[in-house]
Amino acid sequence: MSVTGLTLASMSALESRDAAVLDQAAEVDGGVLGRSYRALSVGIVSVVLLIAFEATAVGTAMPVAARELDGVALYAFAFSGYFTTSLFGMVLAGQWADRKGPLGALTAGIGAFAAGLVVAGTAQVMWVFILGRAVQGLGGGLVIVALYVVVGRAYPERLRAAIMAAFAAGWVVPSIVGPLASGAVTEHLGWRWVFLGIPALVVLPLALALPQIRRRASGPVDAEAGAASFDRRRLRLALGISLGAGLLQYAAQDLRPLSLLPGLAGAALLVPAVLGLLPRGTYRAVRGLPSVVLLRGLSAGSFIAAESFVPLMLVTQRGLSPTLAGFSLAAGGVTWALGSWVQSRPRVTPYRERLMTVGMVLVAAAIVTAPSVLLHSVPVWIVAVAWGFGCLGMGLVISSTSVLLLRLSAPGEAGTNSAALQISDALANVVLLAGTGAAFAALGGGSTAVGTAASTADGNHPAAFAAVFLPMAAVALVGAWVTRRVRER
Repeated sequence: MSVTGLTLASMSALESRDAAVLDQAAEVDGGVLGRSYRALSVGIVSVVLLIAFEATAVGTAMPVAARELDGVALYAFAFSGYFTTSLFGMVLAGQWADRKGPLGALTAGIGAFAAGLVVAGTAQVMWVFILGRAVQGLGGGLVIVALYVVVGRAYPERLRAAIMAAFAAGWVVPSIVGPLASGAVTEHLGWRWVFLGIPALVVLPLALALPQIRRRASGPVDAEAGAASFDRRRLRLALGISLGAGLLQYAAQDLRPLSLLPGLAGAALLVPAVLGLLPRGTYRAVRGLPSVVLLRGLSAGSFIAAESFVPLMLVTQRGLSPTLAGFSLAAGGVTWALGSWVQSRPRVTPYRERLMTVGMVLVAAAIVTAPSVLLHSVPVWIVAVAWGFGCLGMGLVISSTSVLLLRLSAPGEAGTNSAALQISDALANVVLLAGTGAAFAALGGGSTAVGTAASTADGNHPAAFAAVFLPMAAVALVGAWVTRRVRER
Protein backbone atom coordinates (compact mmCIF):
# COMPACT_ATOMS: atom_id res chain seq x y z
CA MET A 1 0.00 0.00 0.00
CA SER A 2 1.29 3.48 -0.85
CA VAL A 3 2.02 6.20 1.67
CA THR A 4 -1.00 8.12 0.35
CA GLY A 5 -3.19 5.07 0.84
CA LEU A 6 -1.89 4.61 4.40
CA THR A 7 -2.54 8.28 5.11
CA LEU A 8 -6.08 8.09 3.77
CA ALA A 9 -6.73 4.92 5.72
CA SER A 10 -5.46 6.56 8.90
CA MET A 11 -7.61 9.62 8.30
CA SER A 12 -10.66 7.42 7.72
CA ALA A 13 -9.98 5.54 10.94
CA LEU A 14 -9.63 8.81 12.86
CA GLU A 15 -12.86 10.15 11.37
CA SER A 16 -14.69 6.94 12.28
CA ARG A 17 -13.31 7.10 15.81
CA ASP A 18 -14.30 10.78 16.14
CA ALA A 19 -17.80 10.02 14.87
CA ALA A 20 -18.12 7.20 17.40
CA VAL A 21 -16.98 9.52 20.19
CA LEU A 22 -19.52 12.16 19.13
CA ASP A 23 -22.31 9.57 19.05
CA GLN A 24 -21.31 8.33 22.52
CA ALA A 25 -21.30 11.91 23.78
CA ALA A 26 -24.75 12.45 22.32
CA GLU A 27 -25.99 9.30 24.08
CA VAL A 28 -24.62 10.58 27.39
CA ASP A 29 -26.23 13.99 26.80
CA GLY A 30 -29.65 12.36 26.56
CA GLY A 31 -30.98 13.04 23.06
CA VAL A 32 -32.47 16.20 21.58
CA LEU A 33 -32.95 17.77 25.03
CA GLY A 34 -29.57 16.65 26.34
CA ARG A 35 -26.82 19.09 27.24
CA SER A 36 -25.33 19.25 23.73
CA TYR A 37 -28.58 19.83 21.84
CA ARG A 38 -30.91 21.50 24.36
CA ALA A 39 -30.44 25.14 23.32
CA LEU A 40 -30.63 24.31 19.61
CA SER A 41 -33.71 22.10 20.02
CA VAL A 42 -35.60 24.58 22.17
CA GLY A 43 -34.69 27.43 19.80
CA ILE A 44 -35.77 25.83 16.52
CA VAL A 45 -38.91 24.22 18.01
CA SER A 46 -39.86 27.65 19.39
CA VAL A 47 -39.57 29.08 15.87
CA VAL A 48 -41.93 26.34 14.63
CA LEU A 49 -44.27 27.07 17.56
CA LEU A 50 -44.53 30.76 16.66
CA ILE A 51 -45.09 30.04 12.96
CA ALA A 52 -47.76 27.50 13.91
CA PHE A 53 -49.47 29.97 16.21
CA GLU A 54 -49.50 32.61 13.49
CA ALA A 55 -50.92 30.13 10.96
CA THR A 56 -53.76 29.03 13.25
CA ALA A 57 -54.51 32.51 14.59
CA VAL A 58 -54.65 34.36 11.28
CA GLY A 59 -57.73 32.47 10.08
CA THR A 60 -59.71 33.90 12.99
CA ALA A 61 -58.58 37.49 12.48
CA MET A 62 -58.69 37.49 8.68
CA PRO A 63 -62.47 38.00 8.16
CA VAL A 64 -62.45 40.99 10.52
CA ALA A 65 -59.39 42.47 8.78
CA ALA A 66 -60.97 42.04 5.34
CA ARG A 67 -64.18 43.77 6.40
CA GLU A 68 -62.37 46.67 8.07
CA LEU A 69 -60.12 47.18 5.03
CA ASP A 70 -63.10 46.92 2.66
CA GLY A 71 -61.44 43.99 0.93
CA VAL A 72 -63.81 41.02 1.26
CA ALA A 73 -63.73 40.59 -2.53
CA LEU A 74 -59.95 40.04 -2.27
CA TYR A 75 -60.21 37.75 0.76
CA ALA A 76 -58.85 34.63 -0.94
CA PHE A 77 -55.76 36.46 -2.19
CA ALA A 78 -54.68 37.11 1.39
CA PHE A 79 -54.11 33.36 1.62
CA SER A 80 -52.92 32.65 -1.91
CA GLY A 81 -50.45 35.56 -1.76
CA TYR A 82 -48.72 33.84 1.16
CA PHE A 83 -48.63 30.51 -0.61
CA THR A 84 -47.32 31.60 -3.99
CA THR A 85 -44.33 33.53 -2.60
CA SER A 86 -43.51 30.70 -0.19
CA LEU A 87 -42.89 28.42 -3.19
CA PHE A 88 -40.19 30.77 -4.46
CA GLY A 89 -38.76 31.07 -0.93
CA MET A 90 -38.44 27.30 -0.65
CA VAL A 91 -36.31 26.98 -3.79
CA LEU A 92 -34.20 30.00 -2.86
CA ALA A 93 -33.59 28.58 0.61
CA GLY A 94 -32.53 25.21 -0.82
CA GLN A 95 -29.96 26.89 -3.07
CA TRP A 96 -28.78 29.21 -0.31
CA ALA A 97 -28.42 26.48 2.32
CA ASP A 98 -26.55 24.06 0.05
CA ARG A 99 -24.05 26.71 -1.04
CA LYS A 100 -23.66 28.91 2.04
CA GLY A 101 -25.20 26.98 4.90
CA PRO A 102 -28.68 27.37 6.47
CA LEU A 103 -27.85 30.24 8.84
CA GLY A 104 -28.28 33.06 6.30
CA ALA A 105 -31.51 31.66 4.84
CA LEU A 106 -33.00 31.11 8.29
CA THR A 107 -32.11 34.60 9.52
CA ALA A 108 -33.40 36.28 6.35
CA GLY A 109 -36.56 34.15 6.46
CA ILE A 110 -37.41 35.08 10.03
CA GLY A 111 -36.70 38.73 9.23
CA ALA A 112 -38.99 38.64 6.18
CA PHE A 113 -41.68 36.81 8.13
CA ALA A 114 -41.61 39.43 10.90
CA ALA A 115 -41.55 42.30 8.38
CA GLY A 116 -44.56 40.86 6.58
CA LEU A 117 -46.47 40.67 9.87
CA VAL A 118 -45.72 44.33 10.54
CA VAL A 119 -46.81 45.38 7.02
CA ALA A 120 -50.06 43.41 7.31
CA GLY A 121 -50.74 44.64 10.84
CA THR A 122 -50.33 48.31 9.90
CA ALA A 123 -52.06 48.15 6.49
CA GLN A 124 -54.75 50.73 5.78
CA VAL A 125 -55.92 49.22 2.47
CA MET A 126 -56.40 45.62 1.39
CA TRP A 127 -53.70 45.52 -1.29
CA VAL A 128 -51.05 46.52 1.28
CA PHE A 129 -52.37 43.80 3.58
CA ILE A 130 -51.99 41.24 0.77
CA LEU A 131 -48.45 42.55 0.13
CA GLY A 132 -47.61 41.92 3.78
CA ARG A 133 -48.94 38.37 3.52
CA ALA A 134 -46.80 37.82 0.41
CA VAL A 135 -43.67 38.97 2.30
CA GLN A 136 -44.65 36.62 5.11
CA GLY A 137 -44.90 33.75 2.63
CA LEU A 138 -41.41 34.42 1.28
CA GLY A 139 -40.06 34.32 4.82
CA GLY A 140 -42.00 31.20 5.71
CA GLY A 141 -40.64 29.36 2.65
CA LEU A 142 -37.07 30.33 3.57
CA VAL A 143 -37.50 29.26 7.20
CA ILE A 144 -39.04 25.82 6.71
CA VAL A 145 -36.38 24.60 4.27
CA ALA A 146 -33.53 26.10 6.32
CA LEU A 147 -34.81 24.28 9.42
CA TYR A 148 -34.75 20.96 7.57
CA VAL A 149 -31.14 21.56 6.55
CA VAL A 150 -30.26 22.44 10.16
CA VAL A 151 -31.74 19.12 11.28
CA GLY A 152 -29.79 17.24 8.60
CA ARG A 153 -26.48 18.87 9.54
CA ALA A 154 -26.68 19.40 13.29
CA TYR A 155 -28.31 16.15 14.47
CA PRO A 156 -27.06 12.59 14.01
CA GLU A 157 -29.44 10.33 12.11
CA ARG A 158 -30.67 8.56 15.26
CA LEU A 159 -32.02 11.88 16.65
CA ARG A 160 -33.68 13.23 13.50
CA ALA A 161 -36.95 11.37 13.97
CA ALA A 162 -37.19 12.75 17.51
CA ILE A 163 -36.66 16.38 16.48
CA MET A 164 -39.21 15.98 13.66
CA ALA A 165 -41.65 14.67 16.27
CA ALA A 166 -40.90 17.79 18.34
CA PHE A 167 -41.74 19.93 15.28
CA ALA A 168 -45.12 18.17 15.04
CA ALA A 169 -45.70 18.63 18.78
CA GLY A 170 -45.05 22.34 18.29
CA TRP A 171 -48.34 22.54 16.36
CA VAL A 172 -50.49 20.98 19.11
CA VAL A 173 -50.93 23.93 21.48
CA PRO A 174 -51.35 26.51 18.66
CA SER A 175 -53.99 24.35 16.94
CA ILE A 176 -56.04 24.32 20.16
CA VAL A 177 -55.25 27.69 21.73
CA GLY A 178 -54.49 29.76 18.61
CA PRO A 179 -58.05 30.38 17.38
CA LEU A 180 -59.32 31.12 20.90
CA ALA A 181 -56.46 33.49 21.72
CA SER A 182 -56.74 35.18 18.35
CA GLY A 183 -60.47 35.62 18.82
CA ALA A 184 -59.97 37.21 22.24
CA VAL A 185 -57.24 39.55 20.97
CA THR A 186 -59.32 40.50 17.93
CA GLU A 187 -62.37 41.22 20.07
CA HIS A 188 -60.67 43.20 22.86
CA LEU A 189 -57.56 44.74 21.26
CA GLY A 190 -58.26 44.61 17.53
CA TRP A 191 -57.20 42.31 14.70
CA ARG A 192 -53.97 44.24 14.09
CA TRP A 193 -52.42 42.94 17.32
CA VAL A 194 -52.75 39.37 16.09
CA PHE A 195 -50.11 40.33 13.51
CA LEU A 196 -48.10 42.92 15.46
CA GLY A 197 -47.69 40.89 18.63
CA ILE A 198 -45.79 37.96 17.12
CA PRO A 199 -42.56 39.64 15.83
CA ALA A 200 -41.47 40.56 19.36
CA LEU A 201 -41.75 36.91 20.41
CA VAL A 202 -39.18 35.81 17.81
CA VAL A 203 -36.25 37.37 19.69
CA LEU A 204 -35.85 34.66 22.35
CA PRO A 205 -35.87 31.66 19.94
CA LEU A 206 -33.28 33.43 17.78
CA ALA A 207 -31.06 34.14 20.77
CA LEU A 208 -31.10 30.44 21.67
CA ALA A 209 -30.83 28.90 18.21
CA LEU A 210 -28.54 31.11 16.11
CA PRO A 211 -25.31 30.60 18.13
CA GLN A 212 -25.85 26.83 18.03
CA ILE A 213 -26.62 26.84 14.31
CA ARG A 214 -23.51 28.93 13.66
CA ARG A 215 -21.41 26.39 15.58
CA ARG A 216 -22.96 23.17 14.25
CA ALA A 217 -24.40 23.83 10.79
CA SER A 218 -23.02 27.04 9.29
CA GLY A 219 -21.01 27.28 6.08
CA PRO A 220 -21.04 25.13 2.95
CA VAL A 221 -20.55 21.39 3.09
CA ASP A 222 -17.31 21.79 1.12
CA ALA A 223 -15.30 24.65 -0.32
CA GLU A 224 -16.33 23.89 -3.89
CA ALA A 225 -20.03 24.12 -2.97
CA GLY A 226 -19.43 27.39 -1.16
CA ALA A 227 -17.75 28.91 -4.20
CA ALA A 228 -20.57 27.86 -6.56
CA SER A 229 -23.06 30.51 -7.61
CA PHE A 230 -26.81 30.07 -7.38
CA ASP A 231 -28.41 27.95 -10.10
CA ARG A 232 -30.23 30.65 -12.06
CA ARG A 233 -32.26 28.10 -14.00
CA ARG A 234 -33.77 26.72 -10.78
CA LEU A 235 -34.55 30.23 -9.58
CA ARG A 236 -36.33 30.97 -12.88
CA LEU A 237 -38.29 27.74 -12.50
CA ALA A 238 -39.16 28.77 -8.95
CA LEU A 239 -40.51 32.07 -10.23
CA GLY A 240 -42.51 30.17 -12.86
CA ILE A 241 -44.02 27.81 -10.28
CA SER A 242 -45.02 30.74 -8.07
CA LEU A 243 -46.67 32.69 -10.90
CA GLY A 244 -48.30 29.54 -12.28
CA ALA A 245 -49.75 28.59 -8.89
CA GLY A 246 -51.10 32.10 -8.41
CA LEU A 247 -52.80 32.14 -11.82
CA LEU A 248 -54.25 28.67 -11.21
CA GLN A 249 -55.73 29.75 -7.89
CA TYR A 250 -57.19 32.87 -9.47
CA ALA A 251 -58.83 30.83 -12.23
CA ALA A 252 -60.28 28.34 -9.73
CA GLN A 253 -61.97 31.17 -7.82
CA ASP A 254 -63.73 32.48 -10.95
CA LEU A 255 -65.70 29.94 -12.97
CA ARG A 256 -66.51 32.30 -15.85
CA PRO A 257 -65.30 31.11 -19.29
CA LEU A 258 -62.84 34.00 -19.41
CA SER A 259 -61.02 32.56 -16.38
CA LEU A 260 -59.79 29.71 -18.58
CA LEU A 261 -57.13 32.03 -19.97
CA PRO A 262 -55.26 32.63 -16.68
CA GLY A 263 -55.84 28.97 -15.82
CA LEU A 264 -54.15 27.78 -19.02
CA ALA A 265 -51.34 30.31 -18.59
CA GLY A 266 -50.82 29.07 -15.03
CA ALA A 267 -50.66 25.45 -16.17
CA ALA A 268 -48.20 26.37 -18.94
CA LEU A 269 -45.88 27.91 -16.35
CA LEU A 270 -46.48 25.31 -13.67
CA VAL A 271 -45.90 22.01 -15.48
CA PRO A 272 -42.35 22.58 -16.80
CA ALA A 273 -41.35 24.27 -13.54
CA VAL A 274 -42.54 21.30 -11.49
CA LEU A 275 -40.78 18.81 -13.75
CA GLY A 276 -37.56 20.79 -13.39
CA LEU A 277 -37.67 21.30 -9.63
CA LEU A 278 -38.76 17.88 -8.36
CA PRO A 279 -36.50 14.80 -8.50
CA ARG A 280 -36.51 12.95 -11.81
CA GLY A 281 -39.14 10.22 -11.77
CA THR A 282 -41.32 11.77 -9.05
CA TYR A 283 -44.58 11.39 -10.98
CA ARG A 284 -43.67 7.86 -12.02
CA ALA A 285 -43.14 6.93 -8.36
CA VAL A 286 -39.57 5.78 -8.98
CA ARG A 287 -38.26 3.98 -5.91
CA GLY A 288 -36.45 5.94 -3.24
CA LEU A 289 -36.28 9.74 -3.07
CA PRO A 290 -38.79 10.45 -5.92
CA SER A 291 -41.46 8.35 -4.19
CA VAL A 292 -40.77 10.05 -0.84
CA VAL A 293 -41.34 13.45 -2.44
CA LEU A 294 -44.48 12.24 -4.26
CA LEU A 295 -45.89 10.69 -1.08
CA ARG A 296 -45.50 13.98 0.77
CA GLY A 297 -47.65 15.74 -1.81
CA LEU A 298 -50.32 13.04 -1.97
CA SER A 299 -50.69 12.84 1.81
CA ALA A 300 -50.66 16.56 2.57
CA GLY A 301 -52.74 17.56 -0.45
CA SER A 302 -55.53 15.01 0.03
CA PHE A 303 -55.82 15.62 3.77
CA ILE A 304 -55.69 19.43 3.73
CA ALA A 305 -58.08 19.72 0.78
CA ALA A 306 -60.61 17.55 2.62
CA GLU A 307 -60.08 19.24 5.99
CA SER A 308 -60.76 22.67 4.49
CA PHE A 309 -64.38 21.64 3.83
CA VAL A 310 -65.12 19.89 7.14
CA PRO A 311 -66.15 23.00 9.15
CA LEU A 312 -68.25 24.31 6.24
CA MET A 313 -70.03 20.96 5.94
CA LEU A 314 -70.80 20.82 9.66
CA VAL A 315 -72.09 24.41 9.73
CA THR A 316 -74.24 24.32 6.59
CA GLN A 317 -75.45 20.73 6.63
CA ARG A 318 -75.77 19.97 10.35
CA GLY A 319 -76.30 23.41 11.85
CA LEU A 320 -73.26 23.56 14.14
CA SER A 321 -71.87 26.92 15.17
CA PRO A 322 -68.50 27.86 13.64
CA THR A 323 -66.87 27.42 17.07
CA LEU A 324 -68.21 23.88 17.53
CA ALA A 325 -67.30 23.00 13.95
CA GLY A 326 -63.73 24.17 14.58
CA PHE A 327 -63.52 22.21 17.83
CA SER A 328 -64.43 19.04 15.95
CA LEU A 329 -60.90 19.18 14.49
CA ALA A 330 -59.10 20.27 17.67
CA ALA A 331 -58.24 16.77 18.92
CA GLY A 332 -56.42 16.14 15.66
CA GLY A 333 -53.47 18.22 16.83
CA VAL A 334 -52.91 15.83 19.74
CA THR A 335 -53.22 12.64 17.67
CA TRP A 336 -50.99 14.09 14.94
CA ALA A 337 -48.28 14.67 17.55
CA LEU A 338 -48.87 11.15 18.89
CA GLY A 339 -48.33 9.65 15.44
CA SER A 340 -45.15 11.67 15.00
CA TRP A 341 -43.92 10.50 18.41
CA VAL A 342 -44.63 6.85 17.53
CA GLN A 343 -42.54 7.03 14.34
CA SER A 344 -39.65 8.54 16.32
CA ARG A 345 -39.26 5.51 18.59
CA PRO A 346 -36.07 3.55 17.79
CA ARG A 347 -37.92 0.23 18.04
CA VAL A 348 -40.23 1.05 15.13
CA THR A 349 -37.50 2.30 12.79
CA PRO A 350 -37.22 -1.05 10.92
CA TYR A 351 -40.98 -0.92 10.27
CA ARG A 352 -41.17 2.70 9.10
CA GLU A 353 -42.51 1.85 5.63
CA ARG A 354 -45.28 -0.33 7.08
CA LEU A 355 -46.21 2.44 9.52
CA MET A 356 -46.50 4.84 6.61
CA THR A 357 -48.83 2.44 4.79
CA VAL A 358 -51.00 2.17 7.90
CA GLY A 359 -50.95 5.96 8.19
CA MET A 360 -52.21 6.54 4.64
CA VAL A 361 -54.96 3.93 5.11
CA LEU A 362 -56.06 5.82 8.25
CA VAL A 363 -56.06 9.08 6.28
CA ALA A 364 -58.18 7.56 3.50
CA ALA A 365 -60.61 6.05 6.03
CA ALA A 366 -61.02 9.39 7.83
CA ILE A 367 -61.70 11.28 4.60
CA VAL A 368 -64.25 8.77 3.32
CA THR A 369 -66.00 8.65 6.73
CA ALA A 370 -66.41 12.43 7.12
CA PRO A 371 -69.25 12.92 4.55
CA SER A 372 -71.32 10.25 6.32
CA VAL A 373 -72.67 13.10 8.49
CA LEU A 374 -74.53 14.33 5.41
CA LEU A 375 -77.02 11.66 6.56
CA HIS A 376 -78.81 13.24 9.52
CA SER A 377 -79.11 9.87 11.23
CA VAL A 378 -75.30 9.82 11.67
CA PRO A 379 -74.12 11.64 14.85
CA VAL A 380 -71.83 14.61 14.20
CA TRP A 381 -69.22 13.38 16.68
CA ILE A 382 -68.28 10.73 14.12
CA VAL A 383 -66.32 13.43 12.27
CA ALA A 384 -64.24 14.29 15.36
CA VAL A 385 -63.39 10.63 15.95
CA ALA A 386 -62.59 9.94 12.30
CA TRP A 387 -60.45 13.06 12.01
CA GLY A 388 -58.52 12.09 15.14
CA PHE A 389 -57.53 8.82 13.45
CA GLY A 390 -56.75 10.63 10.22
CA CYS A 391 -54.41 13.03 12.03
CA LEU A 392 -52.74 10.05 13.72
CA GLY A 393 -52.02 8.68 10.26
CA MET A 394 -50.68 12.05 9.10
CA GLY A 395 -48.32 12.16 12.07
CA LEU A 396 -46.94 8.76 11.06
CA VAL A 397 -46.49 9.78 7.41
CA ILE A 398 -45.38 13.43 7.38
CA SER A 399 -42.58 13.10 9.93
CA SER A 400 -41.42 9.85 8.31
CA THR A 401 -41.10 11.47 4.88
CA SER A 402 -38.90 14.16 6.44
CA VAL A 403 -36.66 11.57 8.09
CA LEU A 404 -36.38 9.47 4.91
CA LEU A 405 -35.60 12.52 2.77
CA LEU A 406 -32.63 13.48 4.95
CA ARG A 407 -31.44 9.87 4.98
CA LEU A 408 -31.54 9.64 1.17
CA SER A 409 -29.91 13.05 0.55
CA ALA A 410 -26.20 13.66 0.11
CA PRO A 411 -24.90 16.41 2.47
CA GLY A 412 -24.60 18.92 -0.36
CA GLU A 413 -28.12 18.20 -1.64
CA ALA A 414 -30.11 18.39 1.59
CA GLY A 415 -31.30 21.93 0.88
CA THR A 416 -32.38 21.26 -2.71
CA ASN A 417 -34.16 18.03 -1.76
CA SER A 418 -35.83 19.62 1.28
CA ALA A 419 -37.11 22.37 -1.01
CA ALA A 420 -38.48 19.69 -3.38
CA LEU A 421 -40.30 18.02 -0.47
CA GLN A 422 -41.90 21.30 0.62
CA ILE A 423 -42.79 22.21 -2.97
CA SER A 424 -44.54 18.85 -3.40
CA ASP A 425 -46.45 19.48 -0.16
CA ALA A 426 -47.48 23.04 -1.01
CA LEU A 427 -48.16 22.45 -4.70
CA ALA A 428 -50.39 19.47 -4.02
CA ASN A 429 -52.35 21.67 -1.62
CA VAL A 430 -52.99 24.35 -4.21
CA VAL A 431 -53.77 21.98 -7.10
CA LEU A 432 -56.11 19.75 -5.11
CA LEU A 433 -57.75 22.70 -3.36
CA ALA A 434 -58.29 24.34 -6.75
CA GLY A 435 -59.76 21.13 -8.17
CA THR A 436 -62.04 20.40 -5.23
CA GLY A 437 -63.09 24.04 -5.02
CA ALA A 438 -64.06 24.06 -8.68
CA ALA A 439 -66.02 20.79 -8.32
CA PHE A 440 -67.72 22.10 -5.19
CA ALA A 441 -68.77 25.32 -6.89
CA ALA A 442 -69.88 23.56 -10.09
CA LEU A 443 -72.28 21.36 -8.10
CA GLY A 444 -73.85 24.34 -6.37
CA GLY A 445 -71.79 24.36 -3.20
CA GLY A 446 -70.84 27.97 -3.70
CA SER A 447 -74.44 29.02 -3.09
CA THR A 448 -74.58 27.26 0.29
CA ALA A 449 -75.63 29.72 2.96
CA VAL A 450 -73.42 29.59 6.01
CA GLY A 451 -75.07 29.43 9.37
CA THR A 452 -78.67 29.96 8.26
CA ALA A 453 -81.68 27.96 9.29
CA ALA A 454 -82.61 27.37 5.67
CA SER A 455 -79.32 25.75 4.86
CA THR A 456 -79.69 23.20 7.61
CA ALA A 457 -83.35 22.60 6.97
CA ASP A 458 -83.16 21.59 3.34
CA GLY A 459 -79.65 20.09 3.33
CA ASN A 460 -78.24 22.25 0.57
CA HIS A 461 -76.05 20.54 -1.99
CA PRO A 462 -74.77 17.43 -0.19
CA ALA A 463 -73.47 16.14 -3.55
CA ALA A 464 -71.06 19.10 -3.66
CA PHE A 465 -69.44 17.90 -0.45
CA ALA A 466 -69.31 14.30 -1.63
CA ALA A 467 -67.47 15.55 -4.75
CA VAL A 468 -64.76 16.89 -2.44
CA PHE A 469 -64.26 14.02 0.00
CA LEU A 470 -64.53 10.91 -2.17
CA PRO A 471 -61.86 11.92 -4.74
CA MET A 472 -59.52 12.94 -1.92
CA ALA A 473 -59.98 9.54 -0.29
CA ALA A 474 -58.95 7.98 -3.61
CA VAL A 475 -55.83 10.18 -3.70
CA ALA A 476 -54.95 9.03 -0.18
CA LEU A 477 -55.25 5.39 -1.28
CA VAL A 478 -52.82 6.09 -4.12
CA GLY A 479 -50.50 7.43 -1.41
CA ALA A 480 -50.85 4.13 0.46
CA TRP A 481 -49.55 2.36 -2.66
CA VAL A 482 -46.65 4.80 -2.98
CA THR A 483 -45.51 3.97 0.57
CA ARG A 484 -44.43 0.57 -0.80
CA ARG A 485 -41.91 2.30 -3.07
CA VAL A 486 -40.08 4.65 -0.70
CA ARG A 487 -37.42 2.03 0.07
CA GLU A 488 -34.64 1.75 -2.49
CA ARG A 489 -33.94 -1.71 -3.84
